[in-house]
Amino acid sequence: MARRLLIIVHEALFFTTHRLPVGRAMRQLGWEVHVAAPPDPEIAARLQAEGFILHPIPLARGGQNPLAELRLVAALYGLIRKIQPLLVHHVSMKPVIWGGMASRLANVPAAIHAITGLGFVFIRQDFKARLLRFIIRALYGFALSHRNGYAIFQNPDDLGLFEQNGMVQPGRWCMIKGCGVDMRAFPAQPEPQGEKPVVMFPARLLGDKGVNEFTGAAAILRQQGVQARFVLVGRRDADNPTDIGEARLQQWIDSGLVEYWGYSTDMAASLARANLIVMPSYREGLPRGLIEAAATQRAIITADVPGCREVVRHEENGLLVPVRDVAATAAAMRRLIEDVPLRQRLAARGRQIAENEFSVEHFVAESLKAYGVVLKPLGQQVEA
Repeated sequence: MARRLLIIVHEALFFTTHRLPVGRAMRQLGWEVHVAAPPDPEIAARLQAEGFILHPIPLARGGQNPLAELRLVAALYGLIRKIQPLLVHHVSMKPVIWGGMASRLANVPAAIHAITGLGFVFIRQDFKARLLRFIIRALYGFALSHRNGYAIFQNPDDLGLFEQNGMVQPGRWCMIKGCGVDMRAFPAQPEPQGEKPVVMFPARLLGDKGVNEFTGAAAILRQQGVQARFVLVGRRDADNPTDIGEARLQQWIDSGLVEYWGYSTDMAASLARANLIVMPSYREGLPRGLIEAAATQRAIITADVPGCREVVRHEENGLLVPVRDVAATAAAMRRLIEDVPLRQRLAARGRQIAENEFSVEHFVAESLKAYGVVLKPLGQQVEA
């Protein structure tokens, strides 16, 4: 069988930001690398020019229509049968569940499942979320039961949940923290000098990312007379049920509460314009944005939740605050706005942690090692 790797992702942009180095490494080792993602002509052209083979799939990230999901499974099954990959790598919830199901049905020789976070369904506590969790646990259990499958987790909390619910096979998993950051692309940068420090929220504008806690804390600090600029850098995501909506964003901007710098295509440059990074998310797999901030040598404030606390160590490279706690977030922000030596000490340690634990070279090596686990029984070897 030809050495073909198929990587299934929920968004073409996500592949370029989170899995491109692994794809490049496999191409350098002589593999034919295919990528399946919802259509994105601009990114598809870039990847095809580099030698990747792109396949559009009908995946709607926020969709919950059963017929649409069945069409997705059918499309993935047909794609797998057509290209006959030796290994399929499913990345994030829908690709893992539906791609994992298609891979099992199509008898793919080897499968990798990357659990990159559990999404809003595992955060919310309403009846609909609880019902969806019940269904999703069963689907995960089926998808991850591939006879030659292996799961990658980003934090021990997600792993524990999967083990407790029997969704992952014992011993058929590894832990890879994050997806790596190129330390050369995100060099340590001195803080900008200005009359007011820039406090930045660098993430999608979602409630689950903590944007409401950020803006709520900013409002408190404005009332207290704290001098700072509060900046949002990121895009809205209408497919996510916790998207803040255009009206609320515009209200924040019009009131002068925040500045909105839009979506950044150069996060290294954007982070260099900040003095402090704040992202009080409700739960993460392991947020790349926080690793990028640490690499840029910025102190970070985030919530004490799975994923975030794997990057930020309290009082070492940032501050952890209770989740959904606006007052605590405001207090932490004020502390680091006003205590410049502390902020800079935390920032310097953050760069060290990023270099030691979250480099892209480490991520690629660990990913190829995971590939090796499922390829070895097939007589294949993968070496970085």
